[in-house]
Amino acid sequence: MVTRGEQERSDRGVSVRGRVALAAGAGARWASRVTGRGAGAMIGGLVAMTLDRSILGQLGQGRRTVVVTGTNGKSTTTRMTAAALATLGPVATNAEGANMDAGLVAALAAAPDATLAALEVDEMHVPHVLDAVTAAVIILLNLSRDQLDRVGEINHIERTLRAGLARHPAAVVVANCDDVLMTSAAYDSPHVVWVAAGGGWASDSVSCPRSGEVIVREGAHWYSTGTDFKRPDPDWWFDDTHIHGPGGLSLPMALTLPGTVNRGNATQAVAAAVTLGADPAAAVAAVSAVDEVAGRYRTVPVGSAHTARILLAKNPAGWQEALSMVDRDAAGVVISVNGQVPDGEDLSWLWDVKFEHFESVPVVAAGERGTDLAVRLGYAGVGHTLVHDTMAAIRSCPPGHVEVLANYTAFLQLNRALG
Repeated sequence: MVTRGEQERSDRGVSVRGRVALAAGAGARWASRVTGRGAGAMIGGLVAMTLDRSILGQLGQGRRTVVVTGTNGKSTTTRMTAAALATLGPVATNAEGANMDAGLVAALAAAPDATLAALEVDEMHVPHVLDAVTAAVIILLNLSRDQLDRVGEINHIERTLRAGLARHPAAVVVANCDDVLMTSAAYDSPHVVWVAAGGGWASDSVSCPRSGEVIVREGAHWYSTGTDFKRPDPDWWFDDTHIHGPGGLSLPMALTLPGTVNRGNATQAVAAAVTLGADPAAAVAAVSAVDEVAGRYRTVPVGSAHTARILLAKNPAGWQEALSMVDRDAAGVVISVNGQVPDGEDLSWLWDVKFEHFESVPVVAAGERGTDLAVRLGYAGVGHTLVHDTMAAIRSCPPGHVEVLANYTAFLQLNRALG
């Protein structure tokens, strides 16, 4: 039985029992690291939660927290949001992308004195995380098909998010008005900042999530037939050179990270930081300086003959965005695909990705499921070779710069191989 003394709070808002749980988690984390089993963030968080189920809520007290969720772009937007918030003070964040409860506990425990937090949260975990950690701002990025064997059908996810947001009406929701499903999730919230962050993948939102009616698209605008559900007017948007915001705000924005999708991610990150009081120019400068996200986008040497830029993609929408970033003048392109449980074992989504138009660059299919990919590339009319080992696939390309696209476990394996 927990005594009254054990319930007394420390200066950081954590009970005596909570501090014991965190100490045990730190020990587990240390053991994981010294034995070479991993970084230890997950096991440390799991141990702490086992000993004190309320530890996540305790660690979240007294912080102004931004929760970031969506199918794609969570890690990048969280990294950008943390950078923008850092212009206001110290920030707790799960920079390595551990986005379920144990990872959140580890991230908050690692920065006990930070009064700000930027937390990437798996979309299925958002409702109960919001119940535990009172978020000041919630960033809604996008929703599309992703590992249906794990997360289920996306209209169900949208309804779950909508219900979770309804329990926290005081939070400001920074929502992508170009994404039909995320717009629906945020539509009834009393405090919404709408951002035109882009919606290049529309295959999963052909019908209205609220009425089942057809979604009609006219340029950037969209609306549902038979209802008043339509694209809201954005408060923030971007173009090729600038970011634009309320009151006529317009600032140059030159990102280090590639791709239009990252300009949308940056715009939502800036909007969230400004909502919490950040200076817009300082926030834009901070997100512009982000050049790597947990190993993504980095360029590394591979032997003496090659350099490789590493891109991560996990589902059809993400693959479509990643393919748009590929340098078609590279010496080669390696596409590496596994089919392990974290990737989703069903790779039928390969047939939804447009792999065409690689006529001018050598392409190599790689990964544990490289043969499946090779069949898809063949039907797309893409000339290619098949080398299952990703490092060997890079070395098989002509000397020079190689673009590497990998799904989740293939990306992790490659990063371990690169040291």
